Amino acid sequence: MAADNHAPADKTAPHLAALRVDHLPDAARLSATLGWPYREADWRFAFDLGSGFAAEVDGRLVATAMWWPYGKTHASVGMIIVDPRMQGRGLGRALMQQLLHAARNRTVLLNATQEGLPLYTQLGFVARGQVFQHQVLVPAETVLAAPAGVRPMQAADVEGVRRLDTAATGMDRTALLDALFAAGTTMVVDRGASVAAYACAREFGRGVVIGPVVASGASSAADAMDLITALAGRARGQFLRIDVTEGGGLSAWLTGVGLPCVGRAVPMVREIQPGAMNADADVGADADAEVDVRLFALSNQSFG
Repeated sequence: MAADNHAPADKTAPHLAALRVDHLPDAARLSATLGWPYREADWRFAFDLGSGFAAEVDGRLVATAMWWPYGKTHASVGMIIVDPRMQGRGLGRALMQQLLHAARNRTVLLNATQEGLPLYTQLGFVARGQVFQHQVLVPAETVLAAPAGVRPMQAADVEGVRRLDTAATGMDRTALLDALFAAGTTMVVDRGASVAAYACAREFGRGVVIGPVVASGASSAADAMDLITALAGRARGQFLRIDVTEGGGLSAWLTGVGLPCVGRAVPMVREIQPGAMNADADVGADADAEVDVRLFALSNQSFG
């Protein structure tokens, strides 16, 4: 018998397509099923900065994956979510392969859950330290005054902040920084001659997220703590989250001041270009031989 070339398509088979803006309400619902606190506004923020892929079954969104280019040499990937009913079918691998193809010859970074480690290792990613997730509901009666030297960022500070970020990460994150500046509050440490540190805070998930936090020089850890203190003081009565790098060394301090560690992620790098960010190292040392510049906290686990 001749094959039937007109047999109907299997409506239960996943179909991969570009992630579209009309996917975002369903993406928010999908992430909520896994306990991820992304609001639709968080998905839109990420979508406007990058691009991604979706898997659909009979018109229903069942998986997502996104990536964000940082110049021509680096990229971050995240929001890799598969409906629990569709797990074990290779959708995560298929979406990751699409992302890596789109990123082309860039060094790609991600923050992995323990469940994702085997897949990412198979795809050529190498673990680099840890990221510690701290969060708490800040009591409404909390009073935290901004430490001396900490002030809101001004227009004249923007280029200096961008230079600090590039020195800390080795990446051109101009688009991300501009979006963060517009979306929330950015504070800096002013040493008189130039900006020595900066930190951002914005609405995210269940409340407010602090990050990135970048600081330079011999007092970098103290400056990072001052910036976090200043921004936390603005989050009274709100849920507050911050994801700190192992290399920054602030996890124990955060726990001590009342922001407990509730989870960990594993930073991973698939290195094509030399000099990819290492969250467990003094990442600014190669970028500036005279001044150590460190990334103390991520903007979030997707963006890095």
